[in-house]
Amino acid sequence: MKKGIIAIIVLGILGVIVVGWYVRTNNNLINMKGQATKQWANVESSYQRRSDLIGNLVKTVQGAADFERETLTEVIEARAKATSTSIDANNITPEQLAEFQQAQTGLSSALSRLLVTVERYPDIKANQNFLELQSQLEGTENRINVERNRFNDLAGEYNIKIQQIPTNIVASIANFDPMALFTSDAGSEDVPEVDFEFN
Repeated sequence: MKKGIIAIIVLGILGVIVVGWYVRTNNNLINMKGQATKQWANVESSYQRRSDLIGNLVKTVQGAADFERETLTEVIEARAKATSTSIDANNITPEQLAEFQQAQTGLSSALSRLLVTVERYPDIKANQNFLELQSQLEGTENRINVERNRFNDLAGEYNIKIQQIPTNIVASIANFDPMALFTSDAGSEDVPEVDFEFN
């Protein structure tokens, strides 16, 4: 009889330890995913700041009556596409992230063309509002990069943790899926060709 009671007590203690471990591990994964999700919100906030600044920049440039309308239209359309692409922060898939990144790359490309075109307009280049907006955009681009790197750090740690033994058992039972990471645009690994031949 005593052996049966001891066995029940030992099993009860082991059960409490296993349940405690499961709860602690589950809560840790929830915290890690929550931190990465919160960081994603910071990424989106930085992109929103850029979008807002671009709107002001376009309005400033529109004041130049002879400025190329096609360039402005490209920026406006790219901005609309970039702001309409959204991601569910709790379920970031590689496909969603690729679509989001493609829209942001399109906006960056259109903005670069706008800034290059502005070089031919000394009145715009000398406009104090334009110079201030351009400076803020440069700072925002740096901020976007920092926020994306922080997101990748947090999501990467979470992705590693859900694959480690024995945490992967809890991750599998509680359906903790990996989070997609930012990657570079296709072709960005190639060294750009610089041609100083102006003839």
